[in-house]
Amino acid sequence: MNNTYFIDSHAHLYREYYPDDFQEVIQRAIEVGVEKIILPCVYAESLDDIFEVVHQFPKNLFPLIGLHPTDVNQDFKSQLSVLEKHLDNNLVVGIGETGIDLYHDKTFYAEQLIAFETQLHWAKETQLPLSIHIRDGFNEALSVLKKFKSAALRGILHCFSGGIQEARWAIDNGFLLGISGVVTFKKNKLQDIVKEVGINAIALETDAPFLAPDPYRGKRNESAYIPIIAEKVACVLDISIEEVMKTTSKNVEMIFKL
Repeated sequence: MNNTYFIDSHAHLYREYYPDDFQEVIQRAIEVGVEKIILPCVYAESLDDIFEVVHQFPKNLFPLIGLHPTDVNQDFKSQLSVLEKHLDNNLVVGIGETGIDLYHDKTFYAEQLIAFETQLHWAKETQLPLSIHIRDGFNEALSVLKKFKSAALRGILHCFSGGIQEARWAIDNGFLLGISGVVTFKKNKLQDIVKEVGINAIALETDAPFLAPDPYRGKRNESAYIPIIAEKVACVLDISIEEVMKTTSKNVEMIFKL
């Protein structure tokens, strides 16, 4: 597999975030070589937006089905019920984003655990890959994931923010590390993680419209900024940007079978 394009493995490219220039955002990405973009789902209400844009750009946009941990609340079971009905849609390439987030609010921590475990069961049953969100909850998330060790789950730890021990566990257990625009920031440990694990263990992502890389930090992010992230990774690893493009795209293709 000799990919000559970039893949953005995680971007929220829906009209909700790009109401005035959605078409232009997609075109800008394609023009700089970002030809495939994986769209995470955060709750049931986002499904219409996701499938609308996927039908418009079927060769470029690939949807996931999932409930984001910060969107888990008292009605999470009804959300999961709606989402589960879409798992057999042949457009869906994976499950997510799901996971554990204890950064802002721990009110629904118990519900987050149940929702996460439910979605891991979906992955086990469907053999679909996962996009996993973990923020301030690595110990808690890994304790759930370890219950599924025999299921041979695979996927990406999206927007990876853990340390080297968590990185090694993820890689040893079938997961790539999602490397976002954070790697371009002046003070961050992500560069050390990238240097330690190497190019075969990572995927590129924007998490657009969030986490824009330097020099756009603080502004709206978009998939066209993937080459900026790739350039930083190339610099950190002392390899060519072409090698970053080909290898990270191959990594994601193997996980998500796009």
